[in-house]
Amino acid sequence: MNYVIGIIGLVIILGVTWLASNNRKKVKYKPIIIMIILQFILGFILLNTTVGNVLIAGIANGFGQLLKYAGEGINFVFGGLVNQKEFSFFLGVLMPIVFISALIGILQHLKVLPFIVKYIGLALSKVNGMGKLESYNAVASAILGQSEVFISVKKQLGLLSERRLYTLCASAMSTVSMSIVGSYMVLLKPQYVVTALVLNLFGGFIIASIINPYDVTEKEDMLEVQETEKKSFFEVLGEYIMDGFKVAITVAAMLIGFIALIAFINAVFKGIIGISFQEILGYVFAPFAFIIGVPWHEAVNAGNIMATKLVSNEFVAMTNLAQGNFHFTERTTAIISVFLVSFANFSSIGIIAGAVKSLNEKQGNVVARFGLKLLLGATLVSFLSATIVGLIV
Repeated sequence: MNYVIGIIGLVIILGVTWLASNNRKKVKYKPIIIMIILQFILGFILLNTTVGNVLIAGIANGFGQLLKYAGEGINFVFGGLVNQKEFSFFLGVLMPIVFISALIGILQHLKVLPFIVKYIGLALSKVNGMGKLESYNAVASAILGQSEVFISVKKQLGLLSERRLYTLCASAMSTVSMSIVGSYMVLLKPQYVVTALVLNLFGGFIIASIINPYDVTEKEDMLEVQETEKKSFFEVLGEYIMDGFKVAITVAAMLIGFIALIAFINAVFKGIIGISFQEILGYVFAPFAFIIGVPWHEAVNAGNIMATKLVSNEFVAMTNLAQGNFHFTERTTAIISVFLVSFANFSSIGIIAGAVKSLNEKQGNVVARFGLKLLLGATLVSFLSATIVGLIV
């Protein structure tokens, strides 16, 4: 029965995407079918094979070691403030972002990441039937983040059509930055985080290929990325450390605001109608949770978490899931966890539009205009990845 519901859910998700398409006649079905098959193969390898278990264990151990090293710096600065018997979300989850960001800066300066991103992007363009720039941007987004990635394509922004710009922005919203993956692994099981990263990469291409199909000529398909002025090693290191700190502080501020606001709204709703706002969202999203494979008796609570991610951000939803108050089955936990690993939420519309506008005001206004459709596409990517996981586990 789970497989039947999952397949129906997959058809519904692809059907909704097709209905929202800009040009249904231009949709290229062969690359889409190939990428869906690749999603199933890669998802199965990562979740159900010894090779996948070893790979994920290696990645998890690697990030675990990095978090330990980050702890050295955190303890030196905040050691006197830490209560050893209590877990500090700010220190244990957010502050390590600073160290991971520093490592990314070093790899950027040594030209290791640009090399990897460029050639993985070129390889992906052979599979997805899209432009080289789109493929490059998708990989770069998964490493640099949804706002920073646009700096690397600054030179091309003013030359892009609205449809190509949509694909670049959808990729940025559908993925997450490598600097915060370690933080996600504190809240979710590493195998679900890694699986979501892989599935979302292909899912972004699949949804964009249906919802926003277009052809790219050889002349338009430039891959040359923006060369920034030459900086010394320590200039780059300092810049990335500060960027990581800004991300951590920004996330902390967003969490404080959203969690407090949700608590306030919950209290107001409960006082007036006897049911909290999040419980209402749970009932609204329960059908969506059901069609991606969550059993009906868990669908309301699962819908609650999924809706929380959409209206606030993934950290708020992950924290709710990590608290263990819902007692989900392992399969439901897998589905929800994969759904949560992306930047698909309302606040990301402003973040991406602002990032593009800071580099090219005209294109930033274009992004703001298709903001809701951008969120629709990125959310469909999350649904697609979660549905595939539900069929695999």
